[in-house]
Amino acid sequence: MIERLDQIHIRDLRFRCIIGVNDEERRERQDVVVNLTLWADLAVACRTDRIADTVDYKTLKKDILSVGEQSQFNLIEALAQRIADLCLRDDRVRQVRVCVEKPAALRFAKTVAVEIVRGPAGARGPARSH
Repeated sequence: MIERLDQIHIRDLRFRCIIGVNDEERRERQDVVVNLTLWADLAVACRTDRIADTVDYKTLKKDILSVGEQSQFNLIEALAQRIADLCLRDDRVRQVRVCVEKPAALRFAKTVAVEIVRGPAGARGPARSH
């Protein structure tokens, strides 16, 4: 039997941070945009209507902003991994997709993004949801 998982999305979470490898990138904060998909079994929360029975995405957002705004990462890949680690601290989150965009990274491009998918023990690939 395939486990059925639900999804929570956090879209277009924006903050400014020091990120990049060039000297000019290390001097001033840059815009970063984060999109998340969390896979979890939300059946209990659907029945009980209690915040204690689900992933508290408001608290998660605050944690992501705290880490992001204080970051000194060179790579958006490293920031994406740190965000995935934060999401997976909640045992209800079985898998997470993190996309980190850096809009000012390339001239003539709207944005550059790195997307990673993580789960228990560094599993790769999206969880199945039916």
